[in-house]
Formats: sequence, structure tokens, C-alpha cells
Amino acid sequence: MSVSVLHNFLCWVMVILCPLSLAAADTGSAILHSNGGVSVNGTEVADSTAVFPGDVLETKPGFVANLDAEGSSVLIQGESIVEFQDNALRLEHGSVSVSTSTAMSVHVNCLKVEPVSNDRTQYDVTDVSGKVEVAAHKNDVKITQGGALGKASKEGNSSQSGTVHEGQRATRDESTACGAAPRPGEASNPLNTKWIEIGGGAGAGVLVLCLLLCRSSGSSSVSPSQP
Repeated sequence: MSVSVLHNFLCWVMVILCPLSLAAADTGSAILHSNGGVSVNGTEVADSTAVFPGDVLETKPGFVANLDAEGSSVLIQGESIVEFQDNALRLEHGSVSVSTSTAMSVHVNCLKVEPVSNDRTQYDVTDVSGKVEVAAHKNDVKITQGGALGKASKEGNSSQSGTVHEGQRATRDESTACGAAPRPGEASNPLNTKWIEIGGGAGAGVLVLCLLLCRSSGSSSVSPSQP
């Protein structure tokens, strides 16, 4: 009798927890459709696959991908690199076409492109050769400089922000808006300096220890004078 009660209890627990876990796993996800030439986190995928916030999507030349999220659909053009986020995209290179009723935004370095309302909005964002081009096809979108994904330069904060009205295009220079990217190796300079300081301190310690050992060795080698 007790075994039957325990069995029923476990069954009800599974009935309650399974839908909750599935709903939690589905939160913020999207479905990627492709016919080849598309990779997720460096692994090529085909047909349809689920993607989650933080996944990096890359399309090869001549291939496109369609991303379906809740309230939004995105066409990722060929030769594009996009990071999928929660109701947002980070465009590292290439071009995306967004159709959204949930104000899905696109981030390019420190620039953020987003609809001005939750009405169905269609717009394109292209980032090639340091030029960010925004085209509003249905309803208006706004460009904001200095979002959470990047740091804006001190020059021209207000000049880079603005609204792109339906049927219009706007272009922004990425280096002017966000500042020049750090040169390779600059980010590691503090670490290199730290190790130089540590090495210098260790070398000084070894030198002092050697002097002490040499001095003690020299003192012990001299025998006391005999009367």
C-alpha cells in the first residue's frame, strides 16, 4: 500500500515539474532555419535547430538563415556573424533584416537600433567595412549611441543618435561613434606589466638570497686563528 502511494506521489510530481522545466528551457529561445552553410557556435547545422541567448550564428557566402523568435523573425544574410540574445541581436559583421512586434533591437558595437514602438516594424541593419547602415521599411526606428554592449567615444554623442523614419536610410561611422578598437596586444599590457613586476621582485629576492648564502659560505671557510 505504501509503495502505491509513493508511486502516485512521484507521478504527480513529474506531471507538475516537467511542463515547468520545458517552459523554462523554452524561455528566450528561437528556431533557426537553413539549407546549409550556417553554423551555430562554430558547428555547422542543417534544416531547423533551436538557438538560445549567447549562441553565435554565422552564415557562409551564398547562404542565408531565418530566425524565428516570439513575435519576431530575422533574415540573416550571407557572410554574417550574429549573436542571438534575449529579444536582441548583436551584429558583428554582415546584414540582418528584422520584422518584429516585440521591439527586437540590433546592437553594433556601441550603437543600438530599435523600433520606436511595439507596432510591427521592419528594418535592416548592415555593418560592413566600419559603416553601419540602417534602413526603416515599416514604421520608425531609433539609433542610440552608448548602449550596454559597448562604450561610446567622447566625441559626438548626440550626433550619432537619432530617428530613422519609415522609408529612410541612415549611415553611421562605427569608429567615430564608438572609438577606435584597441590594437592587438594592448589588452594584455597590464597583465604583461604585472608579470614583469613579479619577475623583477622574484629576481631581486633570488639575488639577496644568493648574497646571503655566499656570505655565510665565505665566513665558514675561514678557520679561526690558532695562538
